Amino acid sequence: MKKVLLTLIMGMFAVAGFSQLRWDVKFGMNFGNMTKLDNSKVLPGFTAGIGMDYEFNEHWAFQPGLMVTSKGFKYKFEGEKFTARPIYLDIPLTAAYKFPITDDVKFVVNAGPYLGIGVGGKSKLHIDNAKSNKMFADDGMNWKRFDLGIQWGVGVELGEHYLINITGQNGFITPYHFDNDYDGDKPRNMNFAIGVGYRF
Repeated sequence: MKKVLLTLIMGMFAVAGFSQLRWDVKFGMNFGNMTKLDNSKVLPGFTAGIGMDYEFNEHWAFQPGLMVTSKGFKYKFEGEKFTARPIYLDIPLTAAYKFPITDDVKFVVNAGPYLGIGVGGKSKLHIDNAKSNKMFADDGMNWKRFDLGIQWGVGVELGEHYLINITGQNGFITPYHFDNDYDGDKPRNMNFAIGVGYRF
């Protein structure tokens, strides 16, 4: 998997010499939850990273990125509270279509796959003397380290530099390790983020 990640990063830099390409930095607030998990609630987190915008023409662009994102959920049942906050390195590979509204404002819609790689995070049962557990460690939550799903978003580009984005993600892979004979619903990551950015 390290080879795949290195290949993607090198691929991003390989096209950096094209005049149509520009870099941007983004940050914002992420709201994570799980699908098909009764009584789970949204857990606020963060998202931050870098992206590229490679314009093929006035309307179409390719927008890959590298984002560090805090996801997860919180769970309350019969007075007990549990939180899980995995941190992923997300690699979105989205195509974007831009609608010029004025000379200085463009409305943007984008969609495409994303790959998530778990890099950290902790979970905790909020009772007396309970300790936190690492999300991806064998002696912790033992979550699957890799995630894959679809990412979509809408936003605006203000002038040459400023960005505002609303982004959603729906995972295809359950992060839990289930027994082979488990045939129930399997939860998946679901996220919603609001962010801003600056394009160089």
